[in-house]
Amino acid sequence: MTQPRCVTRLVRGMPTSDGAGVRLTRVIGIPELRNLDPFLMLDHFGSEEAADYIAGFPNHPHRGFETVTYMLEGRMRHRDNQGNEGLLVSGSVQWMTAGRGLVHSEMPEQEEGRMSGFQLWINLPAAQKMCAPRYQDIAPERIPEIEPLAGAKVRVLAGEYGGLRGPVDAEATSPLYLDIALPAGASLEVPVPAGHAAFAYVFEGRAELAGQTVGTDVMALLSDGEQLLVAAGDAPARLILVAGRPLREPIVQYGPFVMNHPHEIQQAMLDYQAGRFGPV
Repeated sequence: MTQPRCVTRLVRGMPTSDGAGVRLTRVIGIPELRNLDPFLMLDHFGSEEAADYIAGFPNHPHRGFETVTYMLEGRMRHRDNQGNEGLLVSGSVQWMTAGRGLVHSEMPEQEEGRMSGFQLWINLPAAQKMCAPRYQDIAPERIPEIEPLAGAKVRVLAGEYGGLRGPVDAEATSPLYLDIALPAGASLEVPVPAGHAAFAYVFEGRAELAGQTVGTDVMALLSDGEQLLVAAGDAPARLILVAGRPLREPIVQYGPFVMNHPHEIQQAMLDYQAGRFGPV
């Protein structure tokens, strides 16, 4: 029989700011949930007020992991010192592999209106931490979408669902990343790879996950298993469902550097200060 996943813990994010003062909610990377191997951080940002996001994220370094930015609404310009540039628009995804190191910026390309979305940090295994940086700019139309039942929509950013495969394939962690929208009263059984660490984050309405009610802006950590029953109550609900293969390696993090040992963090700091991440 297919083993169902259930909710093991609920986590409410912590309001904070990052970059040059962007207001956001951090859900992974807080004292209550330092990480969820292979996931290092999850930020949820969303505001109608330009003052909450207009300063953006000026030039800053990364080494040793991947960042995944999923824009729900708004426009954000990415530039890095490897010569990559892209515009994130509503519904688009940026998947950046920092590898051995790069310096980039993410700046709003709007002065009013709502900006919302998620940024997820995914760890890299020791063998890939010093790989060449890579950047994937994925337009909304490249993300497959399926309507598994009337009024329900599932966007497949990574992994597989309903015979569709997402445009990103990160081999080391084989992630699943779904955006699920359900009308009132609807339910779905969603396959999730066994052995993967997994969570669901509800960002519109309330959802029933394996029979447990999860409110807006709440993350549900999930037990192991092969599928999750997702349902909406008497109002529509929307959530992201994310899973990834754990790396089970030591995690040593200092801000934007994530390695396996303290001396590697020290080396990352020296390399950045010496300009070995490349010209800014």
